Amino acid sequence: MKKLFTLSVGLSSILLAQTITSIQYNGLLHISPEVAGEISGIHAGDIFDINKVDESIKKFYRQGYFSDIIVSSTPSGGLVYQFTEKSVISKLEMNGYSSSDDQEVLFTEIGLRKGDLYDAQKIQSAKKKLVKKIEAEGYYDTVVEVNVEPKEDSIALTFDVNKGEKIYIDNINFSGAEKLDIDELEGALANQEEDILGWLPGLHNGVAHMDQLAYDGFRAKDVYMQNGYLDATVSEPLMRVDNASYKADITYQISEGEQYRVNSINVVGAVDGLDVESIKSKFSTLTGKVFNMNKLRADMKYLQEQVSNLGYAYARIKPNFNKNSENNTVDIQFSINPGSQVTVKDVIISGNHTTKDRVIRREIYLAPGDLFSLTDLKDTKAALGRRGYFESVNVEQQRVSENEMNLLVKVKEASTGSVQAGGGYGSFQGAMVNASLSERNLLGSGINASLSFDLSKVSVNYSLSFNNPRVWDSDYSLGGNIYQNEYEYVTYTQKSRGAGVSVGKKLTRNLYGSLNYNYSKNKTTVDENSSEEVYSLFGQEDVNYAKSTFAAGLSYDSTDDFYTPREGIILGGNLAYSGVGGDEKFLESSLRFGAYYGLEDLIDYDMILRYKVRGSIIQDKGQVSLPEKLFIGGIGSVRGYESYSIAPSNDTIDDEGNAKRKYRGGLMKLTNTAEVSIPLSKSAKMRLAFFYDYGMIGEDSLSEIDKQGYGVSLEWFSPMGPINLVFPKAIDPDELDRTSSFEFTMGRKF
Repeated sequence: MKKLFTLSVGLSSILLAQTITSIQYNGLLHISPEVAGEISGIHAGDIFDINKVDESIKKFYRQGYFSDIIVSSTPSGGLVYQFTEKSVISKLEMNGYSSSDDQEVLFTEIGLRKGDLYDAQKIQSAKKKLVKKIEAEGYYDTVVEVNVEPKEDSIALTFDVNKGEKIYIDNINFSGAEKLDIDELEGALANQEEDILGWLPGLHNGVAHMDQLAYDGFRAKDVYMQNGYLDATVSEPLMRVDNASYKADITYQISEGEQYRVNSINVVGAVDGLDVESIKSKFSTLTGKVFNMNKLRADMKYLQEQVSNLGYAYARIKPNFNKNSENNTVDIQFSINPGSQVTVKDVIISGNHTTKDRVIRREIYLAPGDLFSLTDLKDTKAALGRRGYFESVNVEQQRVSENEMNLLVKVKEASTGSVQAGGGYGSFQGAMVNASLSERNLLGSGINASLSFDLSKVSVNYSLSFNNPRVWDSDYSLGGNIYQNEYEYVTYTQKSRGAGVSVGKKLTRNLYGSLNYNYSKNKTTVDENSSEEVYSLFGQEDVNYAKSTFAAGLSYDSTDDFYTPREGIILGGNLAYSGVGGDEKFLESSLRFGAYYGLEDLIDYDMILRYKVRGSIIQDKGQVSLPEKLFIGGIGSVRGYESYSIAPSNDTIDDEGNAKRKYRGGLMKLTNTAEVSIPLSKSAKMRLAFFYDYGMIGEDSLSEIDKQGYGVSLEWFSPMGPINLVFPKAIDPDELDRTSSFEFTMGRKF
């Protein structure tokens, strides 16, 4: 301000009451002289006003581009603005914390990027954010020093981090807690004692999270509220840290009070079209039961959605409690303030550089002029996520007026065109590789097309397919494929070629129906001269047949993402008859189920639980050739065994003591998969999944053969598409079982 005052006195003495003849702006890089003139508000021909000059300097500083501004006059009565712009940050480095791969993401989180203008206040703010982030990981006395190295036209910044020491929680004491289990209280806290095997992902390692400590008292009180103790009080935590061992004790002072039960539940507030009694019948909070805050929140959320579905986008739901301490009951009243009904004024789509607007709009269940519906909004986001075209989908509500809103659909496109590959190694097939050229979103139209091949020392397979999920943006789908496969076993060679066509219809938002027809010719040639000690499928005879199959299927999909769903289920069934126009005569029915559940909201960790079931039954109607029978093993079945290597068989030992296996094939099978997926590297888009597979197969009973496998897989969203590296282990394989220790796929759903 002193500098500004001196400048003002100087200019005033020179240009008092004079007309400004010209204005020059020197040293500008980020804005043009024309824009500078608009910012200053001063123009040639104006009468000189020192207050306007002072105000223009303040305006320029507020732009954030300049470290110094000097205003001078010319003998002819002109003004000259001399700007010194801030230096650009050309280099960002961090020592002592974070890997080099994660540093760009980390600097973005604390508000810095290469190319930003150097600002001392911004650097200090970033430093504080970094210290807070590190302390949130349990480090004590964190120190961050920022070294500034001027370059010719830029600034290089180096953050030197001393993370300090981690604090480990040695003991947690809940003084006064008698009516609830201590483990239940501690389980709700962010800061917990170390679990057994606490180093495993998802378990607690005992490290203190200082940023969460202040909220843990509220978390403990919430546990009491979930168990009906409405009068419970929990003090702020008192932490004592041993500076020698960096171990801490935490104490909470608790007053529990009495447990309350629900006496009555009422909903007040007139809303046209709202069936209050029907809604109350679906509440999880029930009269006569112990009050539970979690159930109350779920009921509020459900009531909010039902009111919003009638167009009241900004409705407010307020719960009121009337406690009766004499009989320890509580009366609950939900008060609705609906506000005005809101219609959608416009749907604005952004971020779709390739995908056509119409492909996105056909998945949006709200159109201009529609009354707002929260369910429609949630279903829209889930439907767009299931397409697999987008890395992220966000649907925002932009309030335009009291009764109008815009929907801002913001998408970030994923890589849909890719060169996909997979492979593995097995004791029989040796090295295997498969690849395909595919595009899930051809030219942004939503059409899926692919060309693939599969090669190994025993197989050569080719296929070409396409599928349009929404023909002319209707609810109908159309697809087709042609293929040729050749598989050379040691004792026989199997060849097949064929084509298929499918027609489907979207029946509801999540339910799809389809009709399919497939025709194939199959030839199996036996090598009568083979003397290998192998697992033979056939006797000494060739098998040639044609297969003509009509199939009908239904599938239900409520998941929220194509590749990595975190909620929802997949349920599908298919009935196929092979007969008319072919040699094969059999009926095959199949069922698949998948359930996905993300735990991030519960444990603040992006863990995903998955459970999948697949089953098939074949009914012989005249002829079922062995290649059409059922086998299990490999990815999508029981990992740890080679693909299609498990089925009923005749195992024999020849005169020389060599064991041999001749498959008969199965007529029924069932496989189960349980998986736990955890994040490995957010910046690299990697996840780690632990799995257990269990499969059963037989001719007359599923209990004839059962196999198990377990292992770990690396899930990576690479620039070429999703890659899944699988490291399985078979459990108790038989002597003749063909096992596999490594497989990988690319482009498959996790």
